[in-house]
Amino acid sequence: MRCSKILVLVCLSLVSVTVIDAIPPTCPADNGSKCDGEWEGDFFPGISHIKYEGPSSKNPLSFKWYNAEEEILGKKMKDWLRFSVAFWHTFRGTGADPFGAPTKLWPWEDGTNSLAMAKRRLRANFEFMEKLGVEFWCFHDRDIAPDGKTIEESNANLDEVVALAKELQGKKFHLLWGTAQLFLHPRYMHGAATSSELAVYAYAAAQVKKALEVTHYLGGENYVFWGGREGYQTLLNTDMKRELDHLARFFEAAVAYKKKIGYNGTLLIEPKPQEPTKHQYDWDAATTAAFLHKYGLIGEFKLNIECNHATLSGHSCHHELETARINGLLGNIDANTGDPQIGWDTDQFLTDVGEATLVMLSVVRNGGLAPGGFNFDAKLRRESTDVEDLFIAHIVGMDTMARGLRNVAKLIEDGSLEELVRKRYSSFDTEFGALIEAGKADFETLEKKALEWGEPKVASAKQELAEMIFHNAL
Repeated sequence: MRCSKILVLVCLSLVSVTVIDAIPPTCPADNGSKCDGEWEGDFFPGISHIKYEGPSSKNPLSFKWYNAEEEILGKKMKDWLRFSVAFWHTFRGTGADPFGAPTKLWPWEDGTNSLAMAKRRLRANFEFMEKLGVEFWCFHDRDIAPDGKTIEESNANLDEVVALAKELQGKKFHLLWGTAQLFLHPRYMHGAATSSELAVYAYAAAQVKKALEVTHYLGGENYVFWGGREGYQTLLNTDMKRELDHLARFFEAAVAYKKKIGYNGTLLIEPKPQEPTKHQYDWDAATTAAFLHKYGLIGEFKLNIECNHATLSGHSCHHELETARINGLLGNIDANTGDPQIGWDTDQFLTDVGEATLVMLSVVRNGGLAPGGFNFDAKLRRESTDVEDLFIAHIVGMDTMARGLRNVAKLIEDGSLEELVRKRYSSFDTEFGALIEAGKADFETLEKKALEWGEPKVASAKQELAEMIFHNAL
């Protein structure tokens, strides 16, 4: 049968909307069931469980490098990587961008944002996870349940969908994190916790309160605050200090409520440069850490690092991960990347093996990410419109990270890179070097040594050798 012709409305920004005609393709598993209501058929007919077949496999619906149960560096691959399906890109992504209308309408979609449709998407999500072999998922509140006309109606919608999510999760699947969507609705055009409107600030608090409750109810291991939606596009009409103070008070209230309801998950902040503002407390890991220090919140939050955001802030993903890690703030990673020739957040699946190896180097040095993980904050390219493309995109993303982990194991087992770094700093592996690192060498003492030793002889850093060793492991 054919589903009826519909009009699909998709927001391309906070205030602009594009309308297109779309005719959904034939509903899957057409065995007499209807493609409406709470249909529970096979959403991905013809696609079986994705299996590990090794690097020589030519099957696009198989893993070449990710073998979940295989032990690498003392842990199973699945425990190092803790992959998570991002509901918003995978099941709410339309292919729209600032310059083009939507290109995707999955077979199970009916063009509405009804509760019945929300439940159908949720069932599709868990079937997808089952076949892909991923245990974790994550969501925004308004991704999984429709916004209502009032806070009470929105909360009721969310409760109904979350009840089904709890059932579908069972003991096999887990929520990596939940969050509130505080940016798409026009009420948030000046920001949420940084809004100049008191009523919006209160509304955002009510929405986060509810999102914390449902994340706790679903056993979410983390809760994410998406930053970067501050109101100060320009500083001419903005009291930046006041907005930052308000934001800090908002975070303090969130911490207090988390403790009040007994939620033991980790609170995460995601640095988001240029989304959409140019003056932000969360430009990068270092800026966000400074914000947390200034307001006494450093012990309450960790960071969710997105690789695409790292490049937008002028850093590499490895730089951002190391900055977070050495400050004890690395909590979670958005496994994506951006196009270096495009100055906006393209949210592509990470396929660069070299970048993935550097990412995994930080993760291994961190001892893993748990209770965090890797969530695929990544979307299909606009021209990829087949249902199987959802699987292929995740498979290549998972394989790339798994290959990065295998490369890190090679580097560690070889030991050459570690030895090169050790030799570079070996002058500090002395009695006097230990005094410096212990903070027991003042300027007078250092001056005496400088006079005693004379002009320093500076050794080569062997940068090209380091790159040779690294790339030989890829």
